[in-house]
Amino acid sequence: MPATRFSCHMPIIRVALNIPVNTLFDYVASNVNMQDIGLRVRVPFGKKSMTGVIMAIDMNSHMAADKLKAVEYIFRDIPPLPAALLDIFHFCSRYYHHPLGRIVLNGLPGRLRDNKPIKPAVQTTHTLFRLTDIGYAVDIHSIPTRNTVARRLLTQLRESGTINNQDAKQISPRTSKLLKEFIMCGWVETIPAPAETVQPTPTPIPTDEQNNAINTITAEIREFNVWLLQGITGSGKTEVYLRLIAHVLSQEKQTLVLIPEISLTPQLETIFQARFPNTPLVSLHSGLNDTQRAIAWLQAQNGQAKIILGTRLAVFTPLPDMGLIIVDEEQDNSFKQQDRLRYSARDIAIFRARQGNIPIILGSATPSLESYYNAAIGRYRSLRLSSRAVKNAALPIVHCVDIRTNKIKDGLSEPMILALRNTLAQKHQSLIFINRRGYAPVLFCNSCAWIAICQRCTSRLVVHLSERKLYCHHCGYQTPLPQACLQCGNQNIVPFGHGTQRVEAALTAHFPDARILRIDRDSIRRKGTWHAALKAIHAQQVDILIGTQLLAKGHDFPNLSLVGILNPDSALYSTDFRASERLFAQLMQVAGRAGRAAVPGKVLIQTAFPNHPLYHALRQHDYDVLAKMLLSERKQAALPPFVYQALLRAEAHNIHTALAFLTSAAGMVEVSQNIEIFDPVPAPMVRLKGLEHAHLLVQSPSRKKLQAFLAEWYRKLNSISTRSVRWVLDVDPSGF
Repeated sequence: MPATRFSCHMPIIRVALNIPVNTLFDYVASNVNMQDIGLRVRVPFGKKSMTGVIMAIDMNSHMAADKLKAVEYIFRDIPPLPAALLDIFHFCSRYYHHPLGRIVLNGLPGRLRDNKPIKPAVQTTHTLFRLTDIGYAVDIHSIPTRNTVARRLLTQLRESGTINNQDAKQISPRTSKLLKEFIMCGWVETIPAPAETVQPTPTPIPTDEQNNAINTITAEIREFNVWLLQGITGSGKTEVYLRLIAHVLSQEKQTLVLIPEISLTPQLETIFQARFPNTPLVSLHSGLNDTQRAIAWLQAQNGQAKIILGTRLAVFTPLPDMGLIIVDEEQDNSFKQQDRLRYSARDIAIFRARQGNIPIILGSATPSLESYYNAAIGRYRSLRLSSRAVKNAALPIVHCVDIRTNKIKDGLSEPMILALRNTLAQKHQSLIFINRRGYAPVLFCNSCAWIAICQRCTSRLVVHLSERKLYCHHCGYQTPLPQACLQCGNQNIVPFGHGTQRVEAALTAHFPDARILRIDRDSIRRKGTWHAALKAIHAQQVDILIGTQLLAKGHDFPNLSLVGILNPDSALYSTDFRASERLFAQLMQVAGRAGRAAVPGKVLIQTAFPNHPLYHALRQHDYDVLAKMLLSERKQAALPPFVYQALLRAEAHNIHTALAFLTSAAGMVEVSQNIEIFDPVPAPMVRLKGLEHAHLLVQSPSRKKLQAFLAEWYRKLNSISTRSVRWVLDVDPSGF
């Protein structure tokens, strides 16, 4: 029986709110029209006010007119969100089965969600501050001695003549307030900074393969196509991107460039700004504060920014003149959100491109098997770059060091140490790759076999020796390093295994005169450290790099000739069916850092399985061989891309509660012939951040039939009370 609808003498606005309920909320508003759809509003909700977005306007409501509350405020400070972006939000809600309001508000910068208007005008010129005649006449001794910041600021202005806000903040965070006081006193005035005239960098001559890719895509630049640009490391995919961006810019269109890691933004920003010095470019990622993100988002929304570079959340940026989307390293798991709305930025980018009838480029040396398969069956258009772009730059030679016959000490074999010594003698750079930060992954008792484990997660605590602490890399729990075994009291407890810190200590002992730099999330935690590290590497102020996957992607180090890879074997026999694919992609990426210029490259992999097919393919630099083998295995096992999957994930304080909920959920909907539901099982990491986790897998060879099942299932799941359990549907899960 259809729900009763009540008519109202005032327009009804239907508002999306950041609430875990998949519904819109009705309010009355007197001064709205259909052009206001997409505006932000402040509305009463319970005992508080919340910011939402107008999704629809009607004259009828499912609530009686006397029960409807009035909107408090309509924000007209910026243009409404475009209809195309609202359509994307609706698509995400339907496909990922997630509350619409959460999706909409998640897509907005924090400053646009805080119940306050935002200034729509974005400063495009930098402001300089300089002393007035009154300011020069001020006696610095008249300022109290205790006010050191004011004295230093006044001295700096006298010595340099002018100062910008950024340099002023280097003196103290308080200088912004002081400058306002100085202006009110008439001591300081503002002047616009002179525009910088930057000459574009010389453009390299494209190779034949690059020209083919550029011309092929340009010929169809005004229509939707998914182009899989598969190019070996160093083949010049970025140059193809730059040429296509230049073509799109000539048409006054915007380009969205998605990258998997924040760490890649400084290098790509530098490359793009050097090629397009007079083109407005903004970056959007979690490393920005709320104000910086809001300014960049607004520049994109009003069409001022022509190149938008960002991580996965940037896919929800409003772009009125979008002409091209690029997803670099499209296979990277970072494009899949792993909590809340579990969306794939790559897949949403494809939806946006289809919606806007524009091309999208998926770039990778090792495409995801899903993309590789789609190109093989003709769903995607395929382009190849099979040789390196720099003249005389050959692919590195890959060798496997058999650690069954070569003894390992402190994580390093004798062939690895010898190769490092030879590279140092040649004054070239080396990279030691180990994807474990910390000193050692395990603290172990020789007497009773006790292992230090996290109190909140099913994981071992990692030894950070320099800080004398144990850390959980999953939940952040930390505790002082114990002096004795907590179980038997034995003082002979030892760190077991190797992390970046332990390898750094070993290399320092072997090569005391070498300039060694460790790059991991611990070493670059402080702001500006990562940029300074990259600058030091390119200035050849580093001899040996030690790093995690932060160094594996997209970086170009011309003087790097040796890559050593430690401890890669654990992924070879993982229960995750995607482990081999991801390991190969990671090793191919890190191996590709070597020999990118005139310096020949060499890669050494320490492994106990040198004859494994994955390492054979890596030695041949032949992803196709491995991809075809893995696709054959997945077809036999009925795994993606030959089926479509969804996980119902549940978490509770007790694993039995989570499993009981999943068992009950499995029987809520009648299962058709094309839907397969597996038994609920505990998650591989059962306990995470203090909660017990379990999941239930559903799959089907038909995406359409799986979605129909999930829609009905999601509706029924929302109708039951689950106070003791939190659950989420994870569509197209990237891991278990």
